[in-house]
Amino acid sequence: MPRGTYVHLEEQVEETFQCAPGAGGWRYVGQRSDGIRLDLVVDGRWRQIRMELVTPDWWIRGGVTGHDLDWVRAATGAETATEHGERAAGFVGESPGFLVAVARFARLQVGEQTDVRLVRLGGPALSALTELWRWRLAGVETHETETEPLPVERYEVTDLATGEVTMVHLAGDLVLDAPGIELTDLTTPPTLA
Repeated sequence: MPRGTYVHLEEQVEETFQCAPGAGGWRYVGQRSDGIRLDLVVDGRWRQIRMELVTPDWWIRGGVTGHDLDWVRAATGAETATEHGERAAGFVGESPGFLVAVARFARLQVGEQTDVRLVRLGGPALSALTELWRWRLAGVETHETETEPLPVERYEVTDLATGEVTMVHLAGDLVLDAPGIELTDLTTPPTLA
C-alpha cells in the first residue's frame, strides 16, 4: 500500500496520500495541507465509480454511471446540492490520483493513443469544465531497484482545446513526475499492475 507525499509546486502545498488495490479495483485518498481532501475509488476496469472532493467551502460527490458521469455539488453547510451530468469517462483535477486513474482507464500499449473526455474540477469553488484530452503512451523504461525492476511509463498528454502537450511519468499507481507535481516522500513502493 503506497503512502507518501506529493508537493504541488505552484502553491507549495503538500498532499499526503495512500493508495491500494482492493477486491474490485483501486482507492486513492489524499489530504492537502490547505484543507482539500480527495477520496477516489475505481472499479476493476478503472472507471471512477465514486469520487468525493472537499474543500473548506465546497464539496462534490460523483461517479460514472454507464456512459455518463454524474455528480452533485454544494457549498459546505448548504441544505441543497445541485445535480449535474455529462457524457465523460471521469474526473480530473489537481491531485495526482486523477492522473493515475485516467492513465490506467485508457489501457494503452506503447505507441497507442486515445482521446478521453473528462470533467476538470478546479478553483476554490470546484467549478466543472468538460475537456477532451489525448493520452499517448510514448514509452516504457525499466529501472533496476534493490527489490525488482521498476517499469516507468511516459505519457504524452495533449489538451485538444489548446494543443498544449505535457508529460506524465507513472510507475504502477504512483505519479513520479507531472507538470507542477513532485513526489517528495514514499514509504512503500508502488503497486505494479
